[in-house]
Amino acid sequence: MFIYNVTVNISDEIHNDWLNWMKETHIPDVMKTGCFIDSQMLKVLYVDDEGHTYSIQYKFLEMVDIERYQKEFASALQAEYKVKFEGKYAAFRTLLQIMD
Repeated sequence: MFIYNVTVNISDEIHNDWLNWMKETHIPDVMKTGCFIDSQMLKVLYVDDEGHTYSIQYKFLEMVDIERYQKEFASALQAEYKVKFEGKYAAFRTLLQIMD
């Protein structure tokens, strides 16, 4: 099993709007792709960065799932995100393998 992790630092000025949009729109839209079996949002504590930092994790079973997501869905979902929050966030993505 694997995790697609998106770490985001979001500015204070739009934090509440971003958080609501993530919970009500973006994460459900990502899950509707059928590429992931579970998701969770975690707040990163004790970060020196300004704003708020979160880790959004999407679990998937096989590498073909993330490849399909990246090929068919990621560009459009990330473009929507960028238009809505341009200049108000920094994000990076990592793939993790669950080892137990």
